[in-house]
Amino acid sequence: MVICFLIHTVCPVSALSAAESRILYARVFGPETGDADFTPEQRRLMKKEKLHVVARPGEESVALSREASGGLCVEAVLGEEAAALGEADSGVFSLGNAELFPHRSVVLWLGVQSLAFSLVCRPHENLLLTEGALRNIARHCLEELRLLGPGAEMLLKSDRVDALLHRLLPHGQLLFLNHRFAFALDKEIASYVSK
Repeated sequence: MVICFLIHTVCPVSALSAAESRILYARVFGPETGDADFTPEQRRLMKKEKLHVVARPGEESVALSREASGGLCVEAVLGEEAAALGEADSGVFSLGNAELFPHRSVVLWLGVQSLAFSLVCRPHENLLLTEGALRNIARHCLEELRLLGPGAEMLLKSDRVDALLHRLLPHGQLLFLNHRFAFALDKEIASYVSK
């Protein structure tokens, strides 16, 4: 089961400093755990800090991967989403017990241009299936929502990302997709996004 999905920045964007990352979208699956003693504002701030625990190592991993391969962070041109996804850096790292979730978790990340997509899951999950789901979600986000275009207002498109996740990761469950089912999902998503 997927615990969390994040979209965050990994390169300096004009409004951010060089060492700053911004979480653009976050979705945590499952019930909230043991924060009943805190006010709603305290819970919100704790959740925000916990999500940065995932985003910071993801940003560092993307930067290290790009530095090792000699790649640079350049802005993409609208319409080159497939090429950008094909050149994307990817990787995995582990989170300890006491950080974001009560149990040990694994984070798969995919760095596409100035964005990173991250899925947090349990360590016993099928990592190949999880990577396929992450690439599928990233492809739909990039192609349907035009997230790499100049001035893409990711924050205004959160309802569409929710709809994508509802279809591709229902309640955080990874789906085994055959070609027919994947094609039907693609058509359903395209018709929803075009509305």
